Amino acid sequence: MLKIAMAQMEVVAGHPDVNTYTILRFIEEARAKGADVVIFPEMAVPGYFLGDTWEQSAFLRDCESYGRDIIAASKDITVMFGNVAIDWQKKNNDGRVRKYNAFFIARDGELVQPDNMPYPYTIKTLMPNYREFDDTRHFFSLQKLARELGTTPSKLLSPVTLKIRGQRYRAGCLLCEDGWSDDYEFAPFELLEKEHLDFYVNISASPYTLGKNDKRNRVFGRQAREAGVPLFYVNCIGLQNNGKTVYTFDGSSTAYNEKGDVVRTLPEYEEALTVLPLAEMKDMAAEPESEEKDIAHIYRALHYGIRRFLENIHMKKIVIGISGGIDSAVAAALYAKVVGPENLLLVNMPSVFNSATTKGLSQELANNLGCQYMIIPIQESVDHTIKQLEETPMVNLGTGSETHLKVSSFVAENIQARDRSARVLAGAAAAFGGGFTCNANKAETTVGYSTLYGDQSGFLAALADLWKYQVYALAHYMNDVVYGREVVPQGIIDIVPSAELSSAQNVDEGKGDPIKYPYHDYLFRSFVERWQKATPEDVLEWYKAGTVEKNLGCEEGLVKKYFPTAADFISDLERWWNLFTGMAIAKRIQAPPILAVSRRAYGFDHREAQNGAYYTRRYRELKAELLAE
Repeated sequence: MLKIAMAQMEVVAGHPDVNTYTILRFIEEARAKGADVVIFPEMAVPGYFLGDTWEQSAFLRDCESYGRDIIAASKDITVMFGNVAIDWQKKNNDGRVRKYNAFFIARDGELVQPDNMPYPYTIKTLMPNYREFDDTRHFFSLQKLARELGTTPSKLLSPVTLKIRGQRYRAGCLLCEDGWSDDYEFAPFELLEKEHLDFYVNISASPYTLGKNDKRNRVFGRQAREAGVPLFYVNCIGLQNNGKTVYTFDGSSTAYNEKGDVVRTLPEYEEALTVLPLAEMKDMAAEPESEEKDIAHIYRALHYGIRRFLENIHMKKIVIGISGGIDSAVAAALYAKVVGPENLLLVNMPSVFNSATTKGLSQELANNLGCQYMIIPIQESVDHTIKQLEETPMVNLGTGSETHLKVSSFVAENIQARDRSARVLAGAAAAFGGGFTCNANKAETTVGYSTLYGDQSGFLAALADLWKYQVYALAHYMNDVVYGREVVPQGIIDIVPSAELSSAQNVDEGKGDPIKYPYHDYLFRSFVERWQKATPEDVLEWYKAGTVEKNLGCEEGLVKKYFPTAADFISDLERWWNLFTGMAIAKRIQAPPILAVSRRAYGFDHREAQNGAYYTRRYRELKAELLAE
C-alpha cells in the first residue's frame, strides 16, 4: 500500500542552506514513518519572494548544489520538491540565464523524468503576474518553452511514472498557479486529467490571504472529485517579502480524496508531517468545515508575522506610542503577546489637547498589560519648536530683507505628531534597545490621514492592512479569546476615534476624526480591494441608482445619514479621491513595510504611480446631472 507523506516546512527565503537542512530532516522523519513518497512545497530550496536575487548566478549555483544533496538523500524513498532549475545554455527574454520554476522528483539518488518533458523535472505552466507575483520577470514558462520547441504545452505537460516496490503509479504534477486556471487560456489540470492518473500533487508557495483557503477547498475539491483521484496540496509556512509588503505563508496543506472531501489539513503556521495510505483515502471521513470567524485567522497571521519579522531583524524590544485610541491599544496587545510585557514599553505623550479621559485609558491599558510605561508630555517641546520657527528671522540672501514664518494651527498639529515620533519614540526606542511601531490602519493609509515623519513612522505597520472595523473586531477577539479578560479597555473601544491634535477633536465633546469609518472603510475598500477597482464614476452611478450601500457592503441608510444632499455626497467623494490618488501615494511610498492579510495590500501588491487625481468624462456628466436636480 502506497504511503504518501506531506511535509509542511518553513521556507526561509534566500537561504537554500537552511531550507535544505529542513528538507533532509523531514526526509528522515518520513522514512522513519514508513512513507514511500514525501512531498515538499514549491520553491522549497530557494524560497519564492527573492526580488532580483534571482539574477545572481552564484546564488543559482548554490540552489543547484543543494538540490543535488536532496536528490542524493532519496534512497528508498521518492522525494518531490520545488527548486529553481537552470539551463545555463539558454537565456530568458531579458538576456539572463534561463530559469524555470520546477517540480523535481528523485528516487534512489536519481531524478525521475516526466513522460514527455525535455528536462528531468516538471516546469510551471501558468505564471502569475498580478498582485504580489512577478513570475514572468524571472522564470520561463512551459508555454514559452513549447513555442520555442515548435510544439504545444499539451504535448509537453505529462505525468510522472513512479516505480515503487514493484508497482507503477502515475502522478500529475502541478505547481501552485497551475491549479488556478480559470482565467487562463488552458488548464493544466484538465490536460493531465486525460492521462488516467493515480493521484495529483500540487506543490505551492501560496501566501495567506483572508478567505483563500475556503476558495481553494472548493476549487481543488472539485478538481479531485471530477478526476476521481486524490489530490495532495502542500504549501509552506514562513514569512517572505518583496521589500514593501510582508506576507505570511500559513501552510494549511490539505489532502483531498477522490470524492473531493478534505480528509487531512495540516495546522496553520506550524511545521508538520503527515502520512496517508493512498488506497484508504476514499473511505476517510471528511473533516468538518471550520466555523472559526475570520478575525481568528487574521489574529494568527498577525501574531505569526510580527514574531517572525522581529526574529528576522533580531529585534527583541518594542516601543509603542499610545494615545488612548483603538489602533495603538490593539497594537500594544498584539506586541505584548509576541515579545512579552517585560520587553514592551508604552509611551503616552500628551499635549494640551489630550483629555483626561484618553490619558486615563492609556494608563489603564498599560496596567492591564503589565508592561513598561512612561508619560512624556510634549507641549513644552512643541511650544519651543513653534517659538523657534516664528521668532527666528528668515533672511533673503539676495536682498538682505528679513521675514518670519507663521505657524498655522494645521502645521502645529503636524509638529505635535513629529515631536512624538521623531523625537520621543525614536529616542526611547534607541535607549530601550528596540524599535517603535507604526499603528496606522488601512483607512488612514488609504487617504494619507497621517503625518510624514510623525505617526506614519516606524519599523513595521502591522495593522495597515486592516480596516477600522477589523481593528475593533481584533480588540474584542483578543479580550474574549486571546487574553480571556479585558485587556483593551472597553472605554477605548467605546470612545470616538480622534487624533486629539486640536480643540476641534475633543473626545469629551464627541469630536473625532474626519473619517466616518462605518461608511468610509467600505468606500475606500472599493478603491483598493475590488478586483475591478471602483472609481468615482462607479460610485456616482451607484448613488444615482440608490445602491451605494449595497455595492459597498456597508450598513443601509448611512449615505442619507452622512450626506443629506448630492452636493454633500460628491464633495466628500472628491475630497477622499483627491487624497487617495494624490498626497496619500507619496505617503504610502514612504511608509514602513506593511503586513498583508487582505486580497490587496498596499506596497508591492497595489502598484501605483504618482499621477494625480483623474475624473472620467462619464463622472463629470453624472456630477453635473446630479447637482442640477
